Amino acid sequence: MAGAHRTRRTVGHRFPMKAWFFKFHRWLALGFALPLAIVLATGLILSFEPWLVNRAIQPGMLTPAKIEALLQRHDPDGQARALAYRSYDNALTIGARGQGKTVDTASGDVLPGPSGLANVLVTARRLHETLLLDAGWLVIASTSAMLAIVVLGALMGWPRIRNNLAGWHKAVGWGLLPLMVLSPLTGIFLAAGITFMGPPAAPAGPAPRLAEAVRVLGAQHDLSGLVWLRPQGGRLMARLVENGEYRVYAVTKDGAVATARNWPRLWHEGNFAAWAPWMNVILSAAMIGLLVTGPWLWLRRKLRHRASRVRRAAAPA
Repeated sequence: MAGAHRTRRTVGHRFPMKAWFFKFHRWLALGFALPLAIVLATGLILSFEPWLVNRAIQPGMLTPAKIEALLQRHDPDGQARALAYRSYDNALTIGARGQGKTVDTASGDVLPGPSGLANVLVTARRLHETLLLDAGWLVIASTSAMLAIVVLGALMGWPRIRNNLAGWHKAVGWGLLPLMVLSPLTGIFLAAGITFMGPPAAPAGPAPRLAEAVRVLGAQHDLSGLVWLRPQGGRLMARLVENGEYRVYAVTKDGAVATARNWPRLWHEGNFAAWAPWMNVILSAAMIGLLVTGPWLWLRRKLRHRASRVRRAAAPA
């Protein structure tokens, strides 16, 4: 949002605070360019995940009877405590994360491992959250820098839009400003554990066993939209995709009760409505464009000023 045609001297003379905003905006973008590039690129990949899940869901494709049959076949002793389902792979994981069996829900056979698509999404998520280096702190710092870059761009005031690269840079930044604030802000909320949900309700009696929970949940909801079913905070929780929204339910022997919505997560992951993934796709692509064009505009100005100085130095006195 900072690409301007005025020289820094002119901007600094007329609007001294604007010149400082411009400098902070530029150097934050340059300093965090590499981690931000990784976070934004992986965010773009992950933006497609809710769409992949939604489009693969067919009503009735995963029933309680089918899950119970798979549990009897692959967990006859009833040791499993969690389920995870990938609708785009028709793959159900029985057991704890990293220790369970993943089976094909159509054939019931154990799969040798996640599909290529699942591996891409899992790797993208790990990069997005930790850069694969256990560097969650750097992701948080980069996300905070991204928020600061957006705010500083806005503080520079309403720009003059022209039909050139700098003009498009500013137009995209201002046109998507609310979304560009909310995206990093909700990411920071997630990292800080801020959900606006309030304290969870106390468990209503002992949690049902996994097979019983499947029957209870399946009596009220179509399990074709299941994302996971697992213990969480002393309760047995289930996450389901319903009409494009990811809803979380507390499962007891008496039924499934919807919990309060975690809006920071729903917004950041783009799974609060069927159209939300496309909002995140457009936003991620736009932010990548801004991250590329901002340094390019700065480099182009530097090269132009250097060439101008060389020409002046070479000119006869």
